[in-house]
Amino acid sequence: MDVGIVGQRDNARAADLAGEVVELLREAAVGVRVDIQTASVLGLEGTPVDQMRSCDLVVSIGGDGTFLFAAGGAGSTPVLGINLGEVGFLNAVPPEEALPTIRREIERFHETGSIRHREVPRVVVGGADGWSLPPGLNEITIQGHQRGHVDGLNLEVRVDEALYSTAEGDGILVATPTGSTAYNMSEGGPIVHPQIDGFVVTDMCGSGSMPPLVVPLDADLTIRVAGADEAIVSSDGSDHRTIAPPTELAVAAADEPAKVAGPVSDFFQALNKLE
Repeated sequence: MDVGIVGQRDNARAADLAGEVVELLREAAVGVRVDIQTASVLGLEGTPVDQMRSCDLVVSIGGDGTFLFAAGGAGSTPVLGINLGEVGFLNAVPPEEALPTIRREIERFHETGSIRHREVPRVVVGGADGWSLPPGLNEITIQGHQRGHVDGLNLEVRVDEALYSTAEGDGILVATPTGSTAYNMSEGGPIVHPQIDGFVVTDMCGSGSMPPLVVPLDADLTIRVAGADEAIVSSDGSDHRTIAPPTELAVAAADEPAKVAGPVSDFFQALNKLE
């Protein structure tokens, strides 16, 4: 068994806990890989996160941002989130329960050959000429270089080839249920229960009438972008691509969902922390 560890950057508490996890794994005769920055703090040899895809489990120590980073590199490897943040939609394990939880997952793997997990959808966006961004666990966004109508976009949204809406605004985002409580909510989009299989389409400061729309995961969703010389497409706020309107983008569920390991977080308890 091999386990990857990804700690929150510049967080001494995350590094300390990562060191404790390393000791636990070594005592259990489990292979260990630690992300480069955390490894440098611990005096260990580091491993790029995107090389942890071959691990059986990846442990993320930090907030939801750290989990997104770990999941982006882990691919289809289950990710177990240790919550050092304030909300913890993705990180269900408090730090005081980290070692016992990891120990139980190791025992389960030795008994069954698998890691307990649930699959959550990711969203991917691509252009007509064949490019695509890495899948987003939270959302993809399409917007101008800066917020405000001086750099606004004209947007046409079609679902299964039928026109849903045309709007002018700062941009548009398509969020997963996981991401519905993130950027989507700040733009006025609805909160989606994690058991709902759908994406939320929400405009960003639109001047037209485009209420947020929830579409099935298998919907044929296309977004035509015009009205500016350039626009920026982003995935989870980290991977970016500049496009030249007018152009059409396709948005769909990624072939490879993310896998969230360990216990399920209390969704409504986490929601209460947003208040």
